[in-house]
Amino acid sequence: MRIIKRQVMKTIGLLALLVMPAFLQAQKTEKTDWYNKDLQKDGSFGISADKAYQEILKGKKSTPVIVAVLDGGVDTTHEDLKSVLWQNKLEIAGNGIDDDKNGYADDLRGWNFMGSAKGNVEFDNIELVRVLLRDMEKFDGKDSNSVRKAELPALRAYQKNLRIYDQKKRKAEQEYFMLYSVKKTVDSLIASTGKDKPNLDEFKASSPTSKQQEQIKKLILVNMKANKSDDFQDFYEQELAKGVKYYYEQLYYHLNMAYNSRPLVGDNYQNSYEKSYGNLDVMGPDAEHGSHVAGIIAADRTNNKGIRGVADNVSILAVRTVPNGDERDKDVANSIIYAVDHGAKVINMSFGKSHSWDKEAVDKAVQYAMKKDVLLVHAAGNDNKNLDLERVYPNRYFNNGKTAQAWIEVGASDAKNDKTLKASFSNYGKTTVDVFAPGVDINSTIPGSLYKANSGTSMAAPVVSGLAALIRSYYPALSAVQVKEIIMKSVVKVNQDVEFMVDGKKVKVPFADLSIAGGIVNAYQALKLAETYK
Repeated sequence: MRIIKRQVMKTIGLLALLVMPAFLQAQKTEKTDWYNKDLQKDGSFGISADKAYQEILKGKKSTPVIVAVLDGGVDTTHEDLKSVLWQNKLEIAGNGIDDDKNGYADDLRGWNFMGSAKGNVEFDNIELVRVLLRDMEKFDGKDSNSVRKAELPALRAYQKNLRIYDQKKRKAEQEYFMLYSVKKTVDSLIASTGKDKPNLDEFKASSPTSKQQEQIKKLILVNMKANKSDDFQDFYEQELAKGVKYYYEQLYYHLNMAYNSRPLVGDNYQNSYEKSYGNLDVMGPDAEHGSHVAGIIAADRTNNKGIRGVADNVSILAVRTVPNGDERDKDVANSIIYAVDHGAKVINMSFGKSHSWDKEAVDKAVQYAMKKDVLLVHAAGNDNKNLDLERVYPNRYFNNGKTAQAWIEVGASDAKNDKTLKASFSNYGKTTVDVFAPGVDINSTIPGSLYKANSGTSMAAPVVSGLAALIRSYYPALSAVQVKEIIMKSVVKVNQDVEFMVDGKKVKVPFADLSIAGGIVNAYQALKLAETYK
């Protein structure tokens, strides 16, 4: 469930109508920290964090809280993050020795469970592929007449997964080759301008030499006009080139049954309880997502640079867990345990998937976190699905029928208090999603001491993690379960309908029916309520 990309193309005949509704990329918006604002005072449905600092927390003492960011990597050199990063004071940097004898040598800023001395994993399959490969050995070519009765449910699950995989692969192939063809056509039009990077006027002056070129050019110009855009290079790079790259990665990594990233890690993947593997590189090859998450939680509020995170006395513990693809249960379990053992009181998990390889290993890690009074915050996902009807992983529901009490599932909300309040992409669920938090056009830190607005429940979860850390920092006697209770009870209730698409149709639903709490988290109300807890 990474950042929301925009759906790049939809095919009409042999051509593409270049329309870009929701799918996955930063939006062009005014770069503000609206998620910290107050609805009544500022007009944006933020969490009133600024108001809380001004009216409740001013002059109060706080204690530092460690928040673990389980993600794809965090930029440890960012101007707005480097002052808030956790440091393992028991380790001597760079000596190659496990000074604190925790099994991880030189883990100065955290740990990376997706690498080794040979390098780092960047891409991986989706879990569906890994589950299929495992089950294929047992069920390939079998039917209900050739397996034991007890194996029938597993056979049917395998057959269903195979159908899902075939659909995904066909779609990826169609989109990739269609987009690739469009890009080649556009490249030939660009070549005719004599410019490497033409602007819109120069692209308009390009000379089509075929009917296909004429049609593609016309569709691009119509689309850009409809979207009130005059930046041709932005369109080319952010929509077309990235669209080709996205589907290329799906075909050659995510859905490729012949691709296996694990030899680079060098662990015994069949042993989910093996721990001492990985390396110290918590940034990894792509730290954008994790850096963005970390900034929302705790970007330095005092340096007059960039943005201000929700929490003001936090150390970010970086644990690299998530590749470009689906995270592996073994890595998730070990990351949770590592975070707990190194003092994290809040763990942010802005990732998820539709299948699970070894849920039992993750369940045990979550149970360990519950025993150690740690609050787990998880992003609900970006598929606009009702989680009351289908599961995402990881989740709070253990195989033994019990649930993790200190777990918060977070949906994403938008800035306006109207029918668009639910982010169009956000998963929801009256009995499964706990709360909603700002998750659209959230400006935060990205590598290179830069800033960018991204959207996703990946952005909403760290808003809640920041709030949880804020409460635990100023009211350290409160337990993880109490902090969750305070966050749930103090939401700003929403008593209006919102509109979004379900099965191709626009529906109108009470916002209160989209989550258990029925509202948007609010720091001001939460801290007022925390004052009353003894």
